[in-house]
Amino acid sequence: MNDKKLTVVAIGGNAIKRAKEKGTFDEQMRNLAHTCKYLADMIDGGYDLVLTHGNGPQVGALLVQQDAAKEKIPSMPIDVHDANTQGSIGYMISQSLSNVLLKRGIKRDIAAIVTQVIVDKDDPAFQSPTKPVGPFYSKKEGEMLGKEKGWTIVEDAGRGYRRVVPSPQPLDIVEKDIIKSLVIRDVITIAVGGGGIPVIRKKNGELEGIDAVIDKDRASSLLARLIDADLLVILTSVEKVYLNFGREDQKALDTITADEAEMYMEAGHFAKGSMKPKVESAIAFVRSTGKEVIITELEKVGDALAGKTGTRIIK
Repeated sequence: MNDKKLTVVAIGGNAIKRAKEKGTFDEQMRNLAHTCKYLADMIDGGYDLVLTHGNGPQVGALLVQQDAAKEKIPSMPIDVHDANTQGSIGYMISQSLSNVLLKRGIKRDIAAIVTQVIVDKDDPAFQSPTKPVGPFYSKKEGEMLGKEKGWTIVEDAGRGYRRVVPSPQPLDIVEKDIIKSLVIRDVITIAVGGGGIPVIRKKNGELEGIDAVIDKDRASSLLARLIDADLLVILTSVEKVYLNFGREDQKALDTITADEAEMYMEAGHFAKGSMKPKVESAIAFVRSTGKEVIITELEKVGDALAGKTGTRIIK
């Protein structure tokens, strides 16, 4: 290992597809070219990076395409779509970052790893699916699909009916030793994309994919712990973590302890589908390693690393 600071960077969804965009290939590549400038700054500044990313919009698009072509092409389960998007987004990040580094005269190898993440088939999340995926259906279509495929279908904020799947806790990463070996060889590695492909390990040791969605930040925190990272950086759409977010009395958090973060979380300050899993993931990393987590937005990451902004969660 070299003396650079090994950092897991969890790239937020807006770094790939921004709000109100259609999500075309050109749009996503343009966004990634912008994102990779900041990642290249980190590499230039002496950080060894392991990158993770979301894949929600991309998996959603595949599910819509699959639904539209269901009379002609056999459907694939969500774990296969996770694998597909890990490959496609990994390719896009790898190429974008490689091109930015080339312009700066920096030669680094980059590898995207299709990553399986082990979950417990008895995780309580499987008894109460909550993560919406795929297209919207009418009530009649949703009821029919629920009976036909055994899906859990719920109404989604008055917009129609959607399938919901479990979001279990990540327990282990199948390819962790491969990722460690790449890090030792100074390879910039892209892993656990979209939270990883959820798999269970059967009694005979075999692996089997399962329909679920693992939270990207929880998987990133687990990866950072397993590879003994020095720092976890979670990039999102806001500069800092806030109390009373969106209200007149909102308050930005600068440096807080894991205990303080947990206290704020239990008081209901962080939204379930956005900031809460990020804070939970940060707490898990800090308590397990004694090291720090930074939560900030992409464009502020340099200042956050310098201690000028962002929210820093410490032991």
